[in-house]
Amino acid sequence: MTSPVRTYHHGDLRHALIGEGLQLARTGGPAAVTLREATRAVGVSPNAAYRHFADRDALVRAVAREAQLALAAAITSRVDSTPAGLSPAAAAIERLRRVGLAYIDFARTERGWFETAFFTQDTDANDGIVTLDDEIVAPFRLLMDTLDAMVEAGALSRDRRPYAEWACWSAVHGFADIAVHGPVRWQPASVIDALAASVVESAITGVRGTPDAPAAD
Repeated sequence: MTSPVRTYHHGDLRHALIGEGLQLARTGGPAAVTLREATRAVGVSPNAAYRHFADRDALVRAVAREAQLALAAAITSRVDSTPAGLSPAAAAIERLRRVGLAYIDFARTERGWFETAFFTQDTDANDGIVTLDDEIVAPFRLLMDTLDAMVEAGALSRDRRPYAEWACWSAVHGFADIAVHGPVRWQPASVIDALAASVVESAITGVRGTPDAPAAD
């Protein structure tokens, strides 16, 4: 006797498929996210998925957005633990430091989600996950807001603010990528931690034009 196929309201099925896609991505990255595997895990026929996703790429994009939100949540949690009692400028700099370190830590601990978060098929520029004018993903928005707050706190001169997010993101994302995929991944965790801190400090110094010591936890 075969098990009955579970049924869902249309909205529930969409969310269920994205949830299963997230689980697939967590362990296998974007390549593991397929309509067949997601529908099998949910317990519906593959054809049912096409009511909500035109193709596999559409599901991957939806899962990628959720992975981006998970990254943003990890960053926010780290930023929210910034020590009290710092001056406004020092606190603003410390928050930027925590944005960078949280980004790298997420890549190391949630490799599948990190790989999925910024995955695109590159077949149509309008379908890309990251755009400059249409949609700014949550982690990048947090970085931009943090840099804006540094200007308001006097920790970053206004004339150094334009495009500072790209300098920071390039440095931090680049290190995160080699920490996950490159030779750095074979180093002891303590070494990777030290390298990550060095990269983040270099990024902060680069955008500010002057070094600043980390705050004590």
